[in-house]
Amino acid sequence: MQAVVLRGNQDGYQIVLDQAASFKEIKETLRELLDNLAADSSTTNQISFDVLSNQRLLTAEQNQELEQLFSEYEHFQIHKVIPDVITIEDAIHLKEQDNVHLATQTIRNGQTLELKGDVLYLGLINEGGRLLTTGNIYVMGTVMGILQAGYPSGEDKVVIGDLHQAQQVRIGEQISIVETDQPVESSQTVAYVNDLHVLQYGQLSDLRTINPKIYHQMGG
Repeated sequence: MQAVVLRGNQDGYQIVLDQAASFKEIKETLRELLDNLAADSSTTNQISFDVLSNQRLLTAEQNQELEQLFSEYEHFQIHKVIPDVITIEDAIHLKEQDNVHLATQTIRNGQTLELKGDVLYLGLINEGGRLLTTGNIYVMGTVMGILQAGYPSGEDKVVIGDLHQAQQVRIGEQISIVETDQPVESSQTVAYVNDLHVLQYGQLSDLRTINPKIYHQMGG
C-alpha cells in the first residue's frame, strides 16, 4: 500500500494513511498528493478531507503537523482525523454514557453473565462461558466463550473487538460459529446483522455504513 491513498465517496474525500509507513514518508507523500490536486483543481470552494489513520494513533504534535501542511493550501482543509482503534478515551466515553456497563469479571465454563444495555467488557470469558446483554458489546478483554448482543431478539446491535477466539457470536437470534466463519485476529472486527438477517463481520472503519447510529454514538 502507498503511504497515502486518496479515496472519494458519497460523503466527500478520504485520505488513508498506511499504518506501516513512517510519519516522515506520510508527510512527503501527502505533500506530493496535495500539490498534484492543487495543480489540477480550478475550484475556489473549500474542500475538506477526512483523514483515516487506520490502526495508527497520531500524537497531538503529528496532528498539528498535518494541520500545518494543509494550511499551506488555500482551498484544502482537514475535516477530522479518524483512527480505526478504540482508545482508552473511547472506552471512557462509552463508560460515561448512562446505559454502558463496565464488566471486568472472569466468566468461567458453565457461567452466564446477563446484563441490560451496552457492555464494555475488559475481562476473560473462558470456553463455555456466556455474556448476554440487550445492547451492544465492546470487547477489550479476551473472549473464548459465547457473546450475545441484542438479547434476546434485537438485530440492530453490534459486537466490536477481537472475536477470533470466541466460540460463538450471537446478535439477537442470529448466530455465527466463529471457528467456521473465522474473523481475523483484530481488535477492529465488527459483528452485525445485515439486511438479509445474516450475521457477518466487517471492520471498524466501515462502522459509519454498518450502523450510523452507533458510529455517531462513538463520537464519529
